Amino acid sequence: MRIMKKSVLLLFTVFSLIGCSTAQQKDAISTVELKELLAKDQIQLVDVRTPQEYEAGFIKPAKLVNYFSADFVSQITKNYSKEKPLYLYCRTGNRSGQAVVLLKREGFKAINVIGGYNQWKNENKNE
Repeated sequence: MRIMKKSVLLLFTVFSLIGCSTAQQKDAISTVELKELLAKDQIQLVDVRTPQEYEAGFIKPAKLVNYFSADFVSQITKNYSKEKPLYLYCRTGNRSGQAVVLLKREGFKAINVIGGYNQWKNENKNE
């Protein structure tokens, strides 16, 4: 009986981890995947960095909505559709990851760009 309980617990843990991993994959894309999307279609792309960071360079056609603004969620809700995926990036993917969690609670199909602007710059140096 003891072995069976351990086996069931182990299976539950494994399936839980697989479920979390799958969910996270749906919530994020690489900068390479972003570049492919941008080449194919117009997408909702939001830079959640500060205005100073945005002015130093950004991924076209991203619009700035500062994650640290008190009205961040209301700006997003006012200007973006919940019906289409909303791609978010920051400098490294941390803030945009937090923003994804926040916006999913509001009903958005929010997706984090892993590695953020730093990764984008590194991959697109020669362009």
